[in-house]
Amino acid sequence: MTPPPVDRIPVSLLTGFLGAGKTTLLNALMQNPAMAGTALLINEFGEVGVDHHMVDRIDDSTVLLDSGCLCCSVQGDLVNALKTLHQRSSRREIPPVSRVVIETTGLADPVPVVYTLMEERFIAARYVCDSVLTVVDATHGDAQLDSHAEAVRQVTLADRLLITKADLAGSSQLARLNARLAELNPGAPRIEVRHGQVEPARLFGGGVYAPGDKLPDVAAWLGEERARDAEARLAPPTLSWTRRSSPHAPAHAPRHDGSVSSFVVRLEAPVPWFGLALALGRILQQYGPRLLRVKGLVNVAGESRPRVVQCVQSVAYPPVSLPAWPAEGAFEDRRGRLVFITRDLPPDAAEAIRAALAQLPGDAAAIRATAANPLLPTRCWFSERVALTAPDSLQLEGWVVQPRRFARKTANV
Repeated sequence: MTPPPVDRIPVSLLTGFLGAGKTTLLNALMQNPAMAGTALLINEFGEVGVDHHMVDRIDDSTVLLDSGCLCCSVQGDLVNALKTLHQRSSRREIPPVSRVVIETTGLADPVPVVYTLMEERFIAARYVCDSVLTVVDATHGDAQLDSHAEAVRQVTLADRLLITKADLAGSSQLARLNARLAELNPGAPRIEVRHGQVEPARLFGGGVYAPGDKLPDVAAWLGEERARDAEARLAPPTLSWTRRSSPHAPAHAPRHDGSVSSFVVRLEAPVPWFGLALALGRILQQYGPRLLRVKGLVNVAGESRPRVVQCVQSVAYPPVSLPAWPAEGAFEDRRGRLVFITRDLPPDAAEAIRAALAQLPGDAAAIRATAANPLLPTRCWFSERVALTAPDSLQLEGWVVQPRRFARKTANV
């Protein structure tokens, strides 16, 4: 890959709407030897982080930004994480960092992240914004661009557009999406990605991110961000601080509309897998258009490994299993949790979802019930062979540290 033209660490922003396949792409990407020396910053929307458990690592240096949506706390969490990363690398507490990849939550507006990388004095002196990579779901991308301003900004700011799940979309659907992407960002190459596989050379090495190559909207958005930042710096300081507060995030300037929210359903006891598949399938059928993302780890009765559940609107994706429960963090108690990220979901619907997941049918009853519902979104879960993925990891607060494995050699004396 071509080195950047300046002596700073290149930073690439990996963005894309909820469920587009960012984690799958990142997981495959980080297994490539060309990504050695890459530090990861992973951000998630919701009370409980799930996606970072799915990322395989070949090196150290993974940071979990767990204080909400990155674009809402960018001046606090992102700046502090990059400062800490630079300091730890300078002290040789971690291997030298040659590149940083930031995976944002699917609801993140990339504008404040790009602005911070270009304008924050400490960061701009040590890092350079190298590229913006936007993952677009071929099956849901067109509708998401119609409904969410964040999706439009993610596409418009991109250097490269990575189209996933093209094999699941019809030819006319894919043609409409490509026409829409060409209209929003005519200069960005569109790369179809299958099963997360893409060569790093096609994604990195562009040098310095150039907003001038994009539509005029990009320059206007960065100007708005500069004005927002100046206003925040002039605002009087608050007297109360919490772990999640940020000195440059005024309460009067929300970045997301109030229709998007999230809640967590705790599964206190091990669950019958087919019973959960039936209940969640019915939930997807009833509320699918309002469920932007459903994800979590569940404790399946009779199994020692946690099972990963992921859904987008009315689509349930094949489950996978992790080798072991996380040693620390939200899942250290080995209780299942499902995170629901919703749009325009009434409070009574959220309570109905909680109630349905609190009273799961047994496996035998669930299997009989599926015979009368051949279009159940989770029907494939009843015959799916669950794959094993991701190495074990040790989690610390704010950091996910994964051990480097060395081959032990012994000599015969």
